[in-house]
Amino acid sequence: MLKIVKTSISIAALSFIFAGQAQADVNEALKNICTIVQADDKGELRKKMKMVESDYRLKLQDYYTSVSCGGESLIRTAFKAGAVETGELLVKKMPKSQLNSPEADGLTLRAWVSEQGLMDSPIATVLNERI
Repeated sequence: MLKIVKTSISIAALSFIFAGQAQADVNEALKNICTIVQADDKGELRKKMKMVESDYRLKLQDYYTSVSCGGESLIRTAFKAGAVETGELLVKKMPKSQLNSPEADGLTLRAWVSEQGLMDSPIATVLNERI
């Protein structure tokens, strides 16, 4: 009986250690995603998203809210940088429900785009089609 308890405790401890390492690895894998979006490198962004999905089984919507580029989300960063290719890809990969939900500042993406005067952007056109 004591052996089972010791084994269970050691397995639980190891799972917490590996979970912490996996989180650090995901953060390391996503470290340069802001630079990729700002550079409007659609091919590199696709590779990065595919790598994170295959290695960590995370889709864009799983890590989108935790990635911040200078206090802005990835799509907002694309709007500000004029990164049309990556911005359109991000909008197309996000679920509609998440595109309609408020971000960290309480504004939805559409409200923020309107407030910033970016409604004539090609990214905004794709966003309006998706919503």
